Formats: sequence, C-alpha cells, structure tokens
Amino acid sequence: MKISEIFFSLQGEGIEIGLPTVFVRLFACDLRCTWCDTMYAVEGSDFKDYTVLEVVNEIEKHDCKRVCITGGEPLLQIKDVEELAFDLIDKDHTILLETSGHKMPPPILWTENSTISMDCKCPSSSMQDRMDFDLFTRLRPKDQLKFVIQDDIDYEYAIGILNRYDIKANIIFQPAYGSKLGWIAEKVISDKLEDIRVLPQLHKIIWGDKRGV
Repeated sequence: MKISEIFFSLQGEGIEIGLPTVFVRLFACDLRCTWCDTMYAVEGSDFKDYTVLEVVNEIEKHDCKRVCITGGEPLLQIKDVEELAFDLIDKDHTILLETSGHKMPPPILWTENSTISMDCKCPSSSMQDRMDFDLFTRLRPKDQLKFVIQDDIDYEYAIGILNRYDIKANIIFQPAYGSKLGWIAEKVISDKLEDIRVLPQLHKIIWGDKRGV
C-alpha cells in the first residue's frame, strides 16, 4: 500500500467530529480539487510502501478501535483497502471511509462496522463533472454526504443536488479550506434546512494547517 501517513488524532469532520481516531491516509488521487488541502497525499513522492499487515500493526500501536481510511482517494488502492478493512473488522475495529463520489466502495465497507463518508464535489472544486450521482442514493442513514462549499454558487448547487436525488445519508455542509463558516450557517438557518449539519474542520481550528492531526 502507498501510505502518506498514519496518525492518532481527533476526527475533524462530519458526524464523528471530535472523536479520537486512528487515521490511515493513502497516497494518490485522480481528482484535482482547486482548494485541496492535502496535496502532499495527491501527487509527488512523499509516501511509504507498506504491506496490509504492516498498516494493521501501526494502527494497533495506538490502542484505538476507531479507524478512518482517507486520502488522497483511497479507492484507487481498492484491493488493498478491501483487505485492510477485512483485517480491521476481524479485530473489532470500526471504519470510516472518506472517499469522493466517483468510485464505488467495496462490499465490506457497506457492512455494519463501516461508515461511508462521501464527498459531492461542488463547482468551486472544478471536479463536479466527475461525480457519479447514483452513488449518493446508495448511501445508508448511518453514512454521510459532505458538500465542501466556497461560495453562493456551491451552496445553490448543493441544494439542487439534495432536491434532485433521494438521499438518506446525513448531510454535511463544510466550508472550503480558507473559507468562512458563518455565512453558510446563516443561510441554512434562513432557508430553514432542518436536516443539514453545518460543521467546521475542527482539526484546523485546534492545530492550524499542519500534517499529522
């Protein structure tokens, strides 16, 4: 497996925000979002090669059963991710997969011990045309669909997607890296969108723009 980093921190995004978690950040991504804040895990050569067993051993050093598999785009290494998920679940870990809405997660990540966090890329990312919108309708009530929002165009785009598709997952509105949160909160309140969570990137608030957190 090509691994960018493995670390123990607090979950900074989504419905598990604030919970202690072991992060496994896989290297490489086939998207190029304009506001990406983890480019070190997207391109270049800043990674190490691990076997799946070595990754499991690194995770277990942290004595935490909650694991987030993230990237980059982890599903570019889908066979290794699938094997890792089987091993972790067999050892009573729970998994949160962070992935974009353009690749189907393997069956093991649709089981009870796994949660899928899927991104719907909005226009400010320049990647909105890469999305597979049917994937969003497959998400379960325990899963989450995250919209990273930079401006009014993104906001209206997200509302349009939610009106167009039958989505059962938790809905997250999160500001793009470097953008403000308050105006999104005010619009959600003004528009009375009762089923949308407006959430920050907690790790950026606590530690700033740094790796390993």
